Amino acid sequence: MSRDRYDHRAVWNIAAPLILSNITVPLLGMVDTAVVGHLESPHYLGAVAVGAIIFSFIYTGLNFLRMGTTGITAQALGTRDNDELRTVLGQVMAIALGMAGLLLVLQWPIGKLSLWLISPSAEVAAETELYYRIRIWSAPAALANFALVGWFIGLHNSRAPLLMMILVNLVNIALDILLVVYLGFRTDGVAIASVAAEYSGLAVGLALTVRELRQRPGHWLRDRVTDPARFRRLLGVNANLLVRTLTLMFAFGFLTAMGARQGDIILAANAILLNMQYFMACALDGFANAAEALVGRAVGAGHRDAIRKAIRLSMVWSVAVALVFMLAWLAGGRSLIWLLTDIDSVRSTTLQYLPWIIVLPIVSTWSFLYDGVYVGATLATEMRNTMLVSTFGVFVPAYYLLTPLGNHGLWLAFTLFMAARGLTMHLLLPHRLPAIRG
Repeated sequence: MSRDRYDHRAVWNIAAPLILSNITVPLLGMVDTAVVGHLESPHYLGAVAVGAIIFSFIYTGLNFLRMGTTGITAQALGTRDNDELRTVLGQVMAIALGMAGLLLVLQWPIGKLSLWLISPSAEVAAETELYYRIRIWSAPAALANFALVGWFIGLHNSRAPLLMMILVNLVNIALDILLVVYLGFRTDGVAIASVAAEYSGLAVGLALTVRELRQRPGHWLRDRVTDPARFRRLLGVNANLLVRTLTLMFAFGFLTAMGARQGDIILAANAILLNMQYFMACALDGFANAAEALVGRAVGAGHRDAIRKAIRLSMVWSVAVALVFMLAWLAGGRSLIWLLTDIDSVRSTTLQYLPWIIVLPIVSTWSFLYDGVYVGATLATEMRNTMLVSTFGVFVPAYYLLTPLGNHGLWLAFTLFMAARGLTMHLLLPHRLPAIRG
């Protein structure tokens, strides 16, 4: 099949490997949860939940390295410029390693500020700090992996990210079980496993990059790689995506922090529910990734009809899979909760709030899809603005208005936030991308 085609097969050729790749990440989170969820105290589960949200905030906040790279790479692919593909790769890898170095230099204040903002109990905070001090050393590999995955997706090569993530998660899961279950480690074992896994993924990613470059003959042009104008374009897209993604992670951090203030049991229950939400989001992101690659290539080639078709096809499959997830959580949500923890108080509390996770797939799918469309079209400013409105104009005010409802109010506010994201991007898109108008 020609990569210039835009049909159901083109969507699935990109989406299927990426769905498999994406869902390995929350599956790993569920393994982390299950490993510590069967230890003698809920403090370990709370610590891994808090530690995970800190690194989700850091790494997802820097995931603009992936998103910004995808759109620009896909547009370069549309113009068939192999030299530009190398330029994008060189620049984004330089940015990734520079930001990783900054994280390592600033690790102490970042860790202290994170714990102060979330405010877990003293027992949870002590375990979280141990987890953080170890896992922060995964930063160079994690950020380089973001850059490589974005580049591969932009090239419509979704199998390379799949191979990288399979290795990352197999190594992580194996070390989780070895260190925690058999060698008696606690949260420190989970952190060590994460660090080792990220560097394993980077090794495979670099090998696959060499292979991809051999298949696309071209040149590394120093004047392009160091060209300030090209750097400004990449940094301009990435700066807006950074604000957008930090705002998104503020929303998740806010949800975790407000849950933590209701006690360790609510914190642990919300951690399980967020794992389920994250699993669903990662699966649906496969179609968003397909939209990124297809829309980006169509924009680069100037094919207006292809832009509209890529959006429509990705939307059909996003909604269909969202409905499947609703049915899956309705039928199997209770069993999954029982699998993830055997602490009775956490089980019963999590079950009370499961209906929100059942509803969220159909509410969330629109925001995931439009994220992909906007990334492919490099509409980074618009992504930033819609996220700011949804977070600070909807989520935060809604939570404080709904505080009397307790944790139900928190989840209702989060559901409204996800709905606002999809709605604002849907309403804005025709004004920012005239090519999609019928």
